[in-house]
Amino acid sequence: MSASETIPGRTPTQDELYQGAVVEFGAALERLARAYEADPDLRRDLLQEIHVALWRSFLSFDGRCSTRTWIYRVGHNVGASHVLGQHRNRVESLVGLEELENLPDARAHELADRSHALDRLLRMIQKLRPMDRHVILSYLEGLDAVEIGEITGLSASNVSTKIHRIKQLLARWFRQGGKDHE
Repeated sequence: MSASETIPGRTPTQDELYQGAVVEFGAALERLARAYEADPDLRRDLLQEIHVALWRSFLSFDGRCSTRTWIYRVGHNVGASHVLGQHRNRVESLVGLEELENLPDARAHELADRSHALDRLLRMIQKLRPMDRHVILSYLEGLDAVEIGEITGLSASNVSTKIHRIKQLLARWFRQGGKDHE
């Protein structure tokens, strides 16, 4: 049973909701974890934390939003908590959109292929504050401003503005040769 299917007259169990969510959104949750955590070992831990939180969350899922919105909300909340927790344990600081374009360049390499470009994009996104990261990752997963607003608590117009600003920043970054901002 997928996360969006229900049997008429019967409420799906917590396990059924979770299993359906994993089938339907497992790959998206893996991409989400990858965007929040660069280190492969920590990423596996984060993905496990997301799955545990998602399973637990289905006890209180009341259907007031779509299953998709619920899954992304839980995943992003765990990811944001992970980033803030990691941030407390390391010296590297997170930056806002305005500061990101002014970070010193550590390396200047040409983009070799699409995979390399995506890795570089993810590294740049990982430098964003959790809310900005949350917005752009949701957008990249195909959610619209209204859905992202439901997940983040921001207004749809605020979400649209953030998306526009982040996209401009990323485009400018690539035009400048795709220099890493580490």
